[in-house]
Amino acid sequence: MSDPWQQNNAEADSKFEQALVNQIAREFLTEQRRARRWSIAFKLFIAIYMMFFLVIYLIDKTGISPGDLKDGKHTALVDIQGIISSSEQARADYVTASLRAAYEDSNTAGIIIRINSPGGSPVQAGHVNDEIKRLKNEHPDIPVYAVISDLCASGGYYIAVAADRIYADKASLVGSIGVVMASFGFVDAIDKLGIERRLYHAGEHKAFLDPFSPEQDEELEHIDQLLDGIYQQFVRIVREGRGDRLVEDEKIFSGLVWTGEQSVDLGLVDELGSAEYVAREVIGAEEIVDFTYKDTLLEQFSRAIEALFTNRSKQTHIFN
Repeated sequence: MSDPWQQNNAEADSKFEQALVNQIAREFLTEQRRARRWSIAFKLFIAIYMMFFLVIYLIDKTGISPGDLKDGKHTALVDIQGIISSSEQARADYVTASLRAAYEDSNTAGIIIRINSPGGSPVQAGHVNDEIKRLKNEHPDIPVYAVISDLCASGGYYIAVAADRIYADKASLVGSIGVVMASFGFVDAIDKLGIERRLYHAGEHKAFLDPFSPEQDEELEHIDQLLDGIYQQFVRIVREGRGDRLVEDEKIFSGLVWTGEQSVDLGLVDELGSAEYVAREVIGAEEIVDFTYKDTLLEQFSRAIEALFTNRSKQTHIFN
């Protein structure tokens, strides 16, 4: 005859195991339903994305250029806003494409390059300067003017001097003709903290910009030569662009900035005037058509999606 206590324990164990199996089954089914919902949601998102992609693509393909919307002569506008860099809106590719479109439009009476920039890459600015000169030679009957809004410094002015004339507001800031390289040094700091610096490189001066290593006279001399070489290029471009309009004052090339009024006196700027003034009074075509290349909605949307998934990936990585 079996022990009732053991029989009760066996029944309890059996019920517990059954309950555990049931719980696991429910959890599994819940997880499966959740996975199906996410799968459906993801597929729906992809479908919406593809439809949006198609709509934007069709809009872009059937878009009308600015010149096609206008009758008669107009002033073409190309904006250069912000830092001049290959990764920013004010990149050479965008600016030169805008300029070519403006020049090629049969209704363009003149071109205004409106600049509001603290400068940036000398390479990007150089590309734009070269392209303006090339296009001027190809289209000698179309004048091109630079109009400064708030700020035209460094690489921004490098571009402006390629124009036939430069206009600015009386309160605009103009100049900053120079070259700068910034760094820092933590040599004494890591010594005091007892940190051992381990830096491995092939090539005697491969690590010459390392902020944790002591400066060497030979490397400083090399940096000075680099900066001076780029600086002399800048000075030459400004002198070529402004010619005898430029006042002989070495302060012009010291890196300082001046107001628009002061810049007229120094020959950095020809006259005071806005884009509207230049279009109306100088070019004689009051209607302004913006040829500035801007990212399409599709490109903006694609970058937003890329950033979204990139951030999501980073968060997943962090929390895993």
